[in-house]
Amino acid sequence: MAREMISPADVKFPEVSPINELVRSAELGPPLLPLDRRSFLKCAVMAGAACGLSAFAEPCAALLPWAGGPTQGDAQFTVEAKFYERLHNQKIKCKLCPRECVVGDRERGYCGVRENRGGTYYTLVHSRVCAAHIDPIEKKPLFHYLPGTLAFSLATAGCNVNCKFCQNWDISQVRPEQVRADYAPPKTVAEMAKQNRCPTIAYTYSEPVIFSEYLMDTADAGHEAGVRSVVVSNGYMQTESLKAAYGKMDAVKIDLKAFSESYYRDVVGGELKPVLDCLVTLRKLAKWTEIVYLVVPTLNDSDSEFRGLVRWIKTNLGVDVPVHFTQFHPQYLLKNLPFTPVPTLERAKAMADAEGLHYVYIGNVPGHPAQNTYCPKCRHLLVERVGLTTSQMLIRKGSCPFCKQPIPGMWHA
Repeated sequence: MAREMISPADVKFPEVSPINELVRSAELGPPLLPLDRRSFLKCAVMAGAACGLSAFAEPCAALLPWAGGPTQGDAQFTVEAKFYERLHNQKIKCKLCPRECVVGDRERGYCGVRENRGGTYYTLVHSRVCAAHIDPIEKKPLFHYLPGTLAFSLATAGCNVNCKFCQNWDISQVRPEQVRADYAPPKTVAEMAKQNRCPTIAYTYSEPVIFSEYLMDTADAGHEAGVRSVVVSNGYMQTESLKAAYGKMDAVKIDLKAFSESYYRDVVGGELKPVLDCLVTLRKLAKWTEIVYLVVPTLNDSDSEFRGLVRWIKTNLGVDVPVHFTQFHPQYLLKNLPFTPVPTLERAKAMADAEGLHYVYIGNVPGHPAQNTYCPKCRHLLVERVGLTTSQMLIRKGSCPFCKQPIPGMWHA
């Protein structure tokens, strides 16, 4: 059934929320209905104007409008961290990610958002939202999770790696006091998601690993209000923190940035193995998971790496996990490299298809047929996407209507 596109004027904002103006100006996602060429271009232009970038890229948080001036002090954002171990001489060892930073009194770990105060470790970004948008869920990208719906998307400052291609480096590679932010406690976020007709809260833009406490509390508040949660993450976590934090998620998208330790070391500033372990753990937890592999020319685009990647996925995760081979756009410290050629993405997809993976997509290439979902058995088109729009969704009760093949995912709320 066709429905009208929601415009910013239709959004209901609670008067008491200081995060109002962050979201008031955000264009909402396009509708779940077939689009003609003129309507599609209008949606693309509106989305591009809303974020100051291509309509098909994640927004740059620095371009957001702000509700007011810089926040005063950090007391309202300071909460004791959940994942750390106390050591001697008031030192602590962080147990959130594989770095296991040993932090002295009045010092911070690698991510810059956690501080040791007298032997007690604190997060400084609880409810400290520096970026917020209302996005189509397809933008995350999550293709097998409630297609055609909206996600109330937010972030705090900070990250536990330093990708040279980072699109949102202006919030991920800074300390929280270096960017303006608003106080958005978990219940407020849940209420705003409901009021703006978003069935999902998405933790994204920067790296949700580093604001795990806020993510966990907001997911709990959302579930109490009937709102789900999804996370867009690098997966660079320890197993116990992963189970505790992402165990509360309804779906997870992991950026598997390469399939070589050298790439993770030299380009990402992290490690591959913990990310692979994360994916295996998510499978054991039965969390709906999709994988994005950003294909960077000359750095992670060899046939051997593609082949190793898809074989590992098939062996360890199965053939039904969606894999998105995504086009690289020159950003941050890799502006010297070109856009990923489409034939390179098609070569990666062909290898994954040949290996037997069922749901292999090409991302950041508007109009490419590999943005659609097809039945792996009868090959009928089941979900048609135009840009960030799901224009047709034929899956019924989790199955192909033509041959009754089960299609894994979360298709209806």
